[in-house]
Amino acid sequence: MASKRVLFLCGDFMEDYEAMVPFQALQAFGVAVDAVCPGKKAGDVCRTAVHVLSGAQTYSETVGHNFALNATFDEVDAASYDGLWLPGGRAPEYLAHIPGVVELVTKFVSLGKQIASICHGQLILAAAAGVVKGRKCTAFPPVKPVLVAAGAHWVEPDTMAATVVDDNLITAATYDGHPELIRHFVKALGGTISGSGRKILFICGDYMEDYEVKVPFQSLQALGCHVDAVCPSKKAGDTCPTAIHDFEGDQTYTEKPGHAFPLTATFGDADPSSYDALVIPGGRAPEYLALNESVIALVKHFFENKKPVASICHGQQILSAAGVLKGRKCTAYPAVKLNVVLSGATWLEPDPISRCFTDGNLVTGAAWPAHPEFISQLMALLGIQVSF
Repeated sequence: MASKRVLFLCGDFMEDYEAMVPFQALQAFGVAVDAVCPGKKAGDVCRTAVHVLSGAQTYSETVGHNFALNATFDEVDAASYDGLWLPGGRAPEYLAHIPGVVELVTKFVSLGKQIASICHGQLILAAAAGVVKGRKCTAFPPVKPVLVAAGAHWVEPDTMAATVVDDNLITAATYDGHPELIRHFVKALGGTISGSGRKILFICGDYMEDYEVKVPFQSLQALGCHVDAVCPSKKAGDTCPTAIHDFEGDQTYTEKPGHAFPLTATFGDADPSSYDALVIPGGRAPEYLALNESVIALVKHFFENKKPVASICHGQQILSAAGVLKGRKCTAYPAVKLNVVLSGATWLEPDPISRCFTDGNLVTGAAWPAHPEFISQLMALLGIQVSF
């Protein structure tokens, strides 16, 4: 039973990362998280938006994943939660005008609960009378006039990763600030992180799945790990386009364009001996990365040295090509079962799809709904703990 409980206040076209990254990270850290939306119930979905700053005067928008709610708005009792999280995106523009939303936020504040809000989420805080008055906070810059009008002490974000803490109110400018925002929120909930400082490498490629790189990447950063992302033939500062794979009632997943994921290191400069663990995201990238001899050599290094390796979804195509699965027990996205079985591994059925498995130094998962288990099982191999 989780010792801490947090409520996420969601709405249609909230920013995709700003909903799922903290939602799954907190669960991986042992926090119970309920996601609700006015006018919707547990099992319904909210559509999300992919917002990207790409050189235009403001962000671009495309349609993101469908986000499944796991609780019902009308049944929420603020007193039963330890904290409130407000994602950004376009949802706050209309949520701020719903009386029940404003009343709920005001209740959380009056009870002294911990509040985290990001990007445009601060519009909801501004709508709740007196909540931000005299409080230091930041947000996505265009939200500044509303916060100032509501009496807030505006803190200009020097980067889009800026985070501001004012007692029980923690605010951030954009999803670039997730690692710091999540870390501060965990601390505010009474959590302590031990075993951090690990160095972790991600093998990336064009059209890897959007969530399957960003969620574990920022979750591990939030834990205080040094995380590098590399891609063959690319260097630090380059980006990889990502793919949004979702389950929408068809016989297989649908695909939409995702965020551009920035690489933090250069593939040719990455020394695998300097890293404690390897993470392989899924999506379509593993299909071609499995043909790259340098990628295969890098993967083999981690197995030969018995370092933790976490691979999800189609990432196991790379492990199969590297010949490191023989005699192992693992799972993957079901369509990859043939690769896994032919490589000599014992197939573990991912039922439900959120199920993950650890076999020695290897953690495998089937798809992004498994992230909470995927991240927590990798944490266990690395000796990282979050205690409340």
